[in-house]
Amino acid sequence: MGEPSDTPGAWAVGLSGLSDLVYGVANSDAHAEVFSVPRGEGGWERVTAGEFATEVTAVAKGLVAAGVGAGDRVLVAASAHQDWVRVAFAVWSVRGVLVPLPESASVERVAHVVRQTRPAAAVIQGDRLLRAATGLQRELPDLGRVWRMEAGLEGIVSLGQYMDASSVRFRRDETMPEDAAVVLYPVSTVSRSMRGVVLSHGALLASAAGVVDRVWPRLSELPAGRASALLDLPLSQVQGLASLLACMVGRVRVGLAGPGGFLRGAEVFRPTVLVCGAGLLESVFESERGSARSTGWDSLGTFNSAVDSAVQFDRSPRKGTWQRLSRSMYDWQFARLREALGNRVHVAVCWGGGLSDRLDSFFGGVGIPVFQVFGTAETAGVFAAAGVGERVPGTVGRAVAGREVWVSREGEAHVRGGGVFSGYWGDEEATRSAFREGWLATGFAVEVDGDGFVSVVGRLRPQAASVEVPGRFVSGAVAELEVASEPEPVLVGRVVEPAVSPVAALAAVEEPVERGDAELVAEFEARLRAHPLISQVLVIVEGRPFASALVTLVRDQLEYWRLVNGRPLAMAPEEIAGDRDLLREVQGLVYEANRSVPRHLAVRSFHVLAEEFTVQSGLVQPSGELRREAVLRAFSEEIDGLYRARRDR
Repeated sequence: MGEPSDTPGAWAVGLSGLSDLVYGVANSDAHAEVFSVPRGEGGWERVTAGEFATEVTAVAKGLVAAGVGAGDRVLVAASAHQDWVRVAFAVWSVRGVLVPLPESASVERVAHVVRQTRPAAAVIQGDRLLRAATGLQRELPDLGRVWRMEAGLEGIVSLGQYMDASSVRFRRDETMPEDAAVVLYPVSTVSRSMRGVVLSHGALLASAAGVVDRVWPRLSELPAGRASALLDLPLSQVQGLASLLACMVGRVRVGLAGPGGFLRGAEVFRPTVLVCGAGLLESVFESERGSARSTGWDSLGTFNSAVDSAVQFDRSPRKGTWQRLSRSMYDWQFARLREALGNRVHVAVCWGGGLSDRLDSFFGGVGIPVFQVFGTAETAGVFAAAGVGERVPGTVGRAVAGREVWVSREGEAHVRGGGVFSGYWGDEEATRSAFREGWLATGFAVEVDGDGFVSVVGRLRPQAASVEVPGRFVSGAVAELEVASEPEPVLVGRVVEPAVSPVAALAAVEEPVERGDAELVAEFEARLRAHPLISQVLVIVEGRPFASALVTLVRDQLEYWRLVNGRPLAMAPEEIAGDRDLLREVQGLVYEANRSVPRHLAVRSFHVLAEEFTVQSGLVQPSGELRREAVLRAFSEEIDGLYRARRDR
């Protein structure tokens, strides 16, 4: 296996399997640093390619000893950390198929995935999912081993410690690009129609290579060993997995941030490559603008002038003396923004697109060029990407190498090429229906200009899952109301487990209602928020048979309610949110609010969440307004449950 002839992407496309990313780098340069692992308080320890290859081999030998064979599935239900990466590459090294789920997945989702994929082994984080997985072993004898992630990987490694490494090498050498590598379950699919997206080694390598080649001219400007990225994306979803693989293809050292800890980690890690969603860039920008506003109108005016200068500088085809001088006048303002990201970011890759053309140009003018990337799970996360010399602010660039994009008469993007998925796991009919004469129907409306630059207009239907960064919440309970002449609505108590969602995605949603209805809905939400117990309210109307709502509670008031109503001190917030007496209290508020709206806007069912939406989760703008589209995507399962509860009655 040789070094890339021109770019890392050209080298990666020629590989047989994903595990070659580890062993190929280790064979060519064992001392190359590929990962940074958190150690102690704020510290990071670097891991070389040779060390990582040794760790992967040890885990792979354990999987072979445990009976994992070629094509066998291995379920990994855990959050993103270094052991997750070790297990994933070990699975690929023995020609296994990775089935990743987030640690916060519902028990229902885990049971569905296990029954559908019938894994030979599982690595699970958390008691809740561990009990769910082990409880299925009697029903499904295929599930031979279940390991606990928190215990470390010693239990797996010990099984194969006396085995020769050649047992792994022989398996790895037999890997073919068309072999299945992963079965992904996009979080936006509802539980009744959860379909696993099968992606091959070749598809994932092609997508990673396509992104790297687009940004390589900028990336190659960094000195050897200086390219580093801090990831805060879910590895169980396509955007996180594709980011990880792209970093390995591009020889970018990877660190995994804890949930919601990106900006705190960036101060210490100081990444040179920013991998994120649009929400992070928007939050950083709004934070700086908010600081300027709080200081005074003069400061806000200066900030706005600085923004205009940066935008104009980025959009100027020729950076003349006047443009450079104008930009340099505000560099002190830009320095604060760069410091928030670690002060070393040289290039930013924005997954899922969605960044406005003005913000895109602003960051470019600040010195952090943003390359937007867009794709779906079925396209291995990528079918279009911006790049050096191929960057038009507000677009997601052109189709990447090996991919073709065709726009139907209805405006829907259709894709074909090496990065397209192999099909839905165990569902040939759904696989066939996803294609139109060999073209994958993505479910997204796009516009393509004369130069081939793609702009995503919105989502047409839930064929594909958009790429986004997740927010995590603990679900409380669902309540259902009958909007009729009855003085007392009917309550249905049903606990819904949490699901990870992706944040900062591009899939736009149409206005939920007409303007007149929108005002009424806003008044309805404000009426509920006026109660001290209610924190946030989002009413769902568009495309549904009746109105429903998501409701979050104020944490301090939740504790006060527990005290006043004599509930145990040890009662968890999610238990309080599911308490029938509390649900009846919220139900009464909703019933009264329904009197102020027409029948078609009356909320008939609602879902109570114990945790509030936050800016850090990407579901709230810095101004305090909800990112409605992101919330709808994040809680699609819970929302579907509101309507399913009525159908099942």
